[in-house]
Amino acid sequence: MIRGAREGGQAAVELLAALPVLVGLGLAVAQLLAVGYAAVLAGNAAEAGALALAARADPEASVRKALPGWSRARASVGVDGGTVTVRLRPPALVSALARKLEVASTASVAR
Repeated sequence: MIRGAREGGQAAVELLAALPVLVGLGLAVAQLLAVGYAAVLAGNAAEAGALALAARADPEASVRKALPGWSRARASVGVDGGTVTVRLRPPALVSALARKLEVASTASVAR
């Protein structure tokens, strides 16, 4: 009986020791998903800006309209000729990490 209780206690200690690793792994996966989602958003917004440019409308306003509310403040838009570039910082727990993981996407239109 004593041996079984020790093994159960050891399993609980091992789980407790592995918990920070599992939490860290989960946070890393969530951060990668956030970067991927930001890349998709930047691509869609750049395309919306290029389409607005082709229609002789304001590309920056179209880019901002194509982005969800949380990402508008994290985005920067550049227009050079017929090319629209959108840079977007993904959400992150550490702001320095968000700056390093910034994604960019461009879309062009022939004028």
